[in-house]
Amino acid sequence: MEKRVVLELRGRNPSQVKELNLDNCRSTNIVGLTDEYTSLEVLSLNNVGLTTLKGFPTLPKLRKLELSDNRISNGLNFLNGCKKLSHLNLSGNKIKDLETLKPLEEFENLRNLDLFNNDVTNIDDYRVKVFALHPSLKYLDGFDKEDREGEDSSAEDEDDLNGNNDSDDEHDGDSSDGEDDDDVSLSAVYNDNLEEESSASSLYEGSDVEEEEDDEAEDNENNADNHKTTDGEKETDGEQEESTRGKKRKHDEEEN
Repeated sequence: MEKRVVLELRGRNPSQVKELNLDNCRSTNIVGLTDEYTSLEVLSLNNVGLTTLKGFPTLPKLRKLELSDNRISNGLNFLNGCKKLSHLNLSGNKIKDLETLKPLEEFENLRNLDLFNNDVTNIDDYRVKVFALHPSLKYLDGFDKEDREGEDSSAEDEDDLNGNNDSDDEHDGDSSDGEDDDDVSLSAVYNDNLEEESSASSLYEGSDVEEEEDDEAEDNENNADNHKTTDGEKETDGEQEESTRGKKRKHDEEEN
């Protein structure tokens, strides 16, 4: 178990660990767990082979303890250093009588107790007696006092364990704000791109207009030149006609 504890630490300080899973690591007693785990809230020791809880550390914040499928028959008083314990799973152990359960009276926050597959469950009026022994208990072996299945018991236990619903909501709110910021930024970028494309399009259209105006001006100049040339040609033709007429008139006068 000690090697498994070190492995699960993953280089962290024991005081930083909130959850620890040591299921299936074989050991008959508690080894490697110390009072240094001051922040530990969830501890799972299922199917380890424990025969005793002697040496169980003081864990002031522990709320959920899984000890199913071991060989524990007594010694629940060694859990007294876990005053905030609200969920205790002892199913599949060797508990035979109600006297063994008496140390659990000190756990004022104990709400969920599982003793399924223990010999103590065969005692007459077992459920009535256990509920009477532990007034804070809400669910025994998954059912309340009226034998109604605790459908919401797991969710309630999780809420008690986490105790972070408000912070989660705030976190979700922050997340949604972040998404809005992303949407705004993306929209702004998109609009900027549109403006750039529009500006580029305007410049391009402006250049086309300028080119058309230049072409039109050039055409006008060419037409003006052609007009001048035509007028010049007409004047030359007129001069030639007058010259010819003058020569003919002179010739007629000489004959006369």
